[in-house]
Amino acid sequence: MKKRILIIGGAGFIGINASEKFIKKGWKVTILDNLSRKGTDLNLEWLRREALNKFNFVKADIVTDLDILEKEIKKNDAVLHLAAQVAVTSSVKDPKNDFSINLVGTFHVLEVIRQLKKKPILLFSSTNKVYGDLLQIKVKEKESRYDFERQMNGVSEDTQLDFHSPYGCSKGGAEQYVRDYSRIFGLQTVVLRQSCIYGRHQFGIEDQGWVAWFMIATLLKKPIKLYGNGKQVRDILFVDDLVELYVHSIEKIKLTSGHIFNVGGGTLNSISILELFEKLKKNHGLEVKYKKESVRPGDQKIFISNNEKVTKITGWKPKINLDQGINEILKWTETNISLIKSLY
Repeated sequence: MKKRILIIGGAGFIGINASEKFIKKGWKVTILDNLSRKGTDLNLEWLRREALNKFNFVKADIVTDLDILEKEIKKNDAVLHLAAQVAVTSSVKDPKNDFSINLVGTFHVLEVIRQLKKKPILLFSSTNKVYGDLLQIKVKEKESRYDFERQMNGVSEDTQLDFHSPYGCSKGGAEQYVRDYSRIFGLQTVVLRQSCIYGRHQFGIEDQGWVAWFMIATLLKKPIKLYGNGKQVRDILFVDDLVELYVHSIEKIKLTSGHIFNVGGGTLNSISILELFEKLKKNHGLEVKYKKESVRPGDQKIFISNNEKVTKITGWKPKINLDQGINEILKWTETNISLIKSLY
């Protein structure tokens, strides 16, 4: 009998890539999504063609449609929870909505699973924003990027949490509920603190999906704002590597259950905004023009994920380096630019 997985938020950027992966792995996939984000309907149309409609789709909201949520969760062996309000700026503008989606919605998922006799595995997508602005880690400024003042292999799970911004609070609170439901109620859960995921089917916007956004905005000649000096560094992780980890986390659930993992591209895949601009210009002839703005509150000068814990437990490591990933996402963006243009 085929294993069954429910992917909540499965029509979004990460969700559609994860759905494709699990379908190819032979799982029976159900996507649950409210289709509130631009491009989700286009992702579904693509997957229907690509996967010959070999998945189920349920339009529902995890905050309001609790009967549907319960009905779908109980059918599955695993739940991948990706549905979220994903932008710091949006959380500041409307903290109530951010709280409702990220924390209340996640609580609803947990409560459904807790009350089931046969409890599915739960994977929860969290964020590096739970660490706040990391002012306790000293940095030095170089010509094109910030760097750690002392040599270190990125930020580990032992780093003090600091739920900066309503978004950081809602995601941080949600992940701690997920962890504690494993500890207190015996749920099999895995929390992944993800760092700057990018790849195909990413319709980036100014405050989320920055690698894709800079490419899209440049190709469409949209105005670009650069917040700060552009030396901010992130480790970027190609979406194919992330969804491979989702599979690993489920297959090795006896080892991964109850854990929280930092997950990113790591030191070898770290890049600043200015360095991305230079790569796009030098390697692809794409010149990014921008207007400088003030630094946004809580913006980390540098975040690089220390992947040592997840590698030790699962054996997972990123396989796609940033040059390969940038080439792939730019190729996809250029190929689909007419489709993307319809959304902006």
